[in-house]
Amino acid sequence: MAQIDIRDVRKSYGTTAVLHGVSIDIPDGEFVILVGPSGCGKSTLLRMIAGLETVTSGDIQIGNRVVNHVAPKDRDVAMVFQSYALYPHMSVYDNMAFSLQLARVPKADIDTRIRNAAEMLSLTALLQRYPRQLSGGQRQRVAMGRAIVRNPQVFLFDEPLSNLDAKLRVQMRTEIKALHQRLKTTTVYVTHDQIEAMTMADRIVVMHDGIVEQIGTPLDLYDRPVNLFVAGFIGSPAMNFLSGRIAADGSKAFITDDGYRLPLKNVPADGAGRQAIYGIRPEHFVLGGANSVPLTVEVIEPTGSETQVFAKLGDNNVVGVFRERIDVRPGQAISVVPDLDHVHLFDADTGVRLVARKEALAA
Repeated sequence: MAQIDIRDVRKSYGTTAVLHGVSIDIPDGEFVILVGPSGCGKSTLLRMIAGLETVTSGDIQIGNRVVNHVAPKDRDVAMVFQSYALYPHMSVYDNMAFSLQLARVPKADIDTRIRNAAEMLSLTALLQRYPRQLSGGQRQRVAMGRAIVRNPQVFLFDEPLSNLDAKLRVQMRTEIKALHQRLKTTTVYVTHDQIEAMTMADRIVVMHDGIVEQIGTPLDLYDRPVNLFVAGFIGSPAMNFLSGRIAADGSKAFITDDGYRLPLKNVPADGAGRQAIYGIRPEHFVLGGANSVPLTVEVIEPTGSETQVFAKLGDNNVVGVFRERIDVRPGQAISVVPDLDHVHLFDADTGVRLVARKEALAA
């Protein structure tokens, strides 16, 4: 196992810059997920760690050595791809053994490693089958087993679950996390699915347009997003955003562009009259209560454990998630009030989260 240090790494293809000075420290044994929309540079960064892409400038260090110019086979990393990349003419056993045979590992050692990994991944009964005889989840397990038998310092995962159906993705998420807890190998995992990131990672790196927007634990990012992008990307359904201004009369209130008055618990020191964006997550609306605002219901989506309500507040689209089972029809109105402990304010120009006076003092 080894820590990974990424220092001011940049990547360009000709005149097109893809990564703009990325710096990340990944301690030994940590499970870090790179997340962001398509084209943000996360897969490029992963491939640079693996040695499949060159570094334009900056350094990538694995353990105690800079690996910018080290061949992929000499980096002591193992990568699991989205497409599984199994040899179709080889059995499961031979797929898992192939890299070890190339490295001239003794036959008895290869057999021991494969059988240990197969038991860990519930593949023992499948060792003599071929990839065409396996389900998608079984193929992904084989790809993981092929990585495990190498005993690498670092595991790299490039969107390994994107080809699986929804139920199998949930199962494989749990299995990968349990595997990491057992092996404690430093792991870097790339996905565009923020639910995967929230449920699996020790820390998440949120990327956008080739830069790192925020690094933190899943709940840090969820509770304290640094800007509008992170707030809108982390969480499902996404955070609601309402544009307007903080009241200038000294009251703790936010006035939307179409005149609705929303309560605030705290106001930034220089906030009075300031143009801002009011952010509230769908699950942080409460039905009824004082200072409520009316939502006009458009669509109801009951899921059993909760009810999702898609509605309008004036001209704004708003989503609410409620544990209650609401008996309401499209076109009707419901009254809601935001949970004031979970309201976020963002600067209207920069998108940076505004910190209230009490929060600043606590920090």
